[in-house]
Amino acid sequence: MLTSDFNFDLPEELIAQHPSGERGQDKLMLLNRQTGAVEHHMMDDLPDLIQPGTLMVFNNSRVRRARVYGIKETTGREQEFMFLNTIDRECTVWNTMVKSAKKQKPGMRYKFPDGTIGTIIDVAGNVGTEFRALKFDFAINEDWFERNGHIPLPPYIKRGDTEEDSERYQNVYATDTGSAACPTAGLHFTEKMLARLDAAGIERCFVTLHVGLGTFLPVRETEIENHKMHEEWYTIPPETAEAINRAKREGRPILAVGTTSVRTLESAGQAFAAEVATAAGKDSGTASAQTEWVKAGTSSTSIFMYPGFKFKVVDQMFTNFHTPESTLIMLVSAFAGRDNILNAYKTAVDNRYRFFSYGDCMFIR
Repeated sequence: MLTSDFNFDLPEELIAQHPSGERGQDKLMLLNRQTGAVEHHMMDDLPDLIQPGTLMVFNNSRVRRARVYGIKETTGREQEFMFLNTIDRECTVWNTMVKSAKKQKPGMRYKFPDGTIGTIIDVAGNVGTEFRALKFDFAINEDWFERNGHIPLPPYIKRGDTEEDSERYQNVYATDTGSAACPTAGLHFTEKMLARLDAAGIERCFVTLHVGLGTFLPVRETEIENHKMHEEWYTIPPETAEAINRAKREGRPILAVGTTSVRTLESAGQAFAAEVATAAGKDSGTASAQTEWVKAGTSSTSIFMYPGFKFKVVDQMFTNFHTPESTLIMLVSAFAGRDNILNAYKTAVDNRYRFFSYGDCMFIR
């Protein structure tokens, strides 16, 4: 399957550069994943479109002020660093995504706004990539990012961050800081909407997956099967695992909010299925009926979902409109079919939907 199979024409003016005037006042497209039929709604209609008893799974990761600018000591030039994750227990060494990475050599020193000095060091796996490791003399914590960092708006938003982004590029239910990009499907939800979903008998639970900037890396392979996905860490709390397994046993739909929730649930589903298969191979007894689909815990995933992928946990999906030829449009195509997705996206363009992080949304059922 070719990367170009997931391309579509998108007028630049439909790429949302700012959030809507009021959170939650966005267009909502309803897509039938079986027939490809499309309906046009507003976000306010969502509770009426979801079957009572559905379990919605949200990613509660909070965005870190991860874009930080340093001054190169030898030249005085400014350099942008996107902090992704710490790679030592002491939190003194951080992996970053860097513009003009080839020019950033080990030993180069950068001064950050509060006077902190970071030094580029060699780390296995970073050679020839967009990533560079920075070492500091003390632990870098969230207070440091609050003092020095900026909201990491994605590259297709062609402006600097503002105070408005500090509030609007966070989900109202986000609690666990660690993402270098927002799980943006959640941006459409307000406290009022969550209360309406509760009142409609729609259950809610949370997972945590800290989003890395690998989600924005282009697919450079001609054939998508050759693409290597980035790794991200996720956590499924015990109460969430219990809620998911109970809903599956009772035949109630699992509605994942955002591709990060999908990645979490399907990664956990694959891991649990593999564990069960291994145990079954050692057990000569007869297999019992399935009563669990996921287990609680923390793990990492580099799962890559494209057409042909078999979903084990997720039944429905709430998501934004994604960039051409990206792993995210491949994921939603795996869920709803490539032709259905591309037809829906053409309809969205024709109807002037807003695209990407600050754009409109889609409910696939």
